[in-house]
Amino acid sequence: MSIEPGYLALYRSGELERRAVALEARLAECDICPWECGANRLKGKYGHCNSGALPIVSSVCAHHGEEPVLSGTHGSGTIFFANCNMRCVYCQNYQISQDPKVQYKNTIETRILAERMLYLQDELKCHNINLVTPSHFVPQIVRAVFEAVAGGLHLPLVYNTSSYDSLKTLRELDGIISIYLADIRYASDEFGLKYSHARGYVEVSRAAIKEMYRQVSNIEVDDEGIAQKGLIIRHLIFPNGIAGSEDALSWLVREVSPEVTVSIMSQYYPAHKAARHRYPELGRKITPEEYKEVTDLVEKLGIENGWVQEMLSAETYRPDFSADEPFDNKKRRRR
Repeated sequence: MSIEPGYLALYRSGELERRAVALEARLAECDICPWECGANRLKGKYGHCNSGALPIVSSVCAHHGEEPVLSGTHGSGTIFFANCNMRCVYCQNYQISQDPKVQYKNTIETRILAERMLYLQDELKCHNINLVTPSHFVPQIVRAVFEAVAGGLHLPLVYNTSSYDSLKTLRELDGIISIYLADIRYASDEFGLKYSHARGYVEVSRAAIKEMYRQVSNIEVDDEGIAQKGLIIRHLIFPNGIAGSEDALSWLVREVSPEVTVSIMSQYYPAHKAARHRYPELGRKITPEEYKEVTDLVEKLGIENGWVQEMLSAETYRPDFSADEPFDNKKRRRR
């Protein structure tokens, strides 16, 4: 059984447009993400995210390498937004996340973003609209969803995020987003600042994850096993214990839910600045021992819902955003 996305009822009541207007007004003194940098993005000023009033989209494709409940048989309709409110030194998407001068050419109107959502739905027959790195473009996304509904948009929206999100902004997404695909990246503010230039990452991300779970709860799937609603938490294993896996996953089970769906990712490889030997502790892939430590922890904590990537995934998930389809479309192993 499919579940009607909540944004359709919000559209019919006029609430979706009201939220779009309210979010857009906040761009005049931007507080959309946790940086609250105050840039007047409506007047062409670029905030901490290196982005202005219009969305910047680097790639649109059917992605077959997401979690099975998202990719299904037709793929997840992925929209990669450019730039970011974090500066991860190892970012695998650094071509689009940390090269704003190149990405400005990909600036589009919200009506074009709406058309691309409909293209993913109607032409590529994707199972959902997967919004990657959306945190700094929430007003533009909500406006585009409003415009796309008039053209027949009806797919679940996936909010694919680092979890460095503003609670105030997330609350405006209540009922709009069907599925949150959220990272739990670090258990240390020191590492969050050092490796992602994100101050207070632990408190911000954990508050955001709790809010996401409040909105959508656990994963619900249709008769074909495709997610219609719910929260999926991604946890990337770093070398040298930098992710703080025991702290992070124990918190998740204790404070969110032991039934939450978790995707353990072993795909780390040194990219961007980590590949240039500037961060030697991040300058290698994970070892079999590091992989086993986290998978054993998953068993110990009783996490039963989700997936674990195979140990060799670092060789598979390497994007190239100069290509039309940036990812090698391999699937994760079901746990």
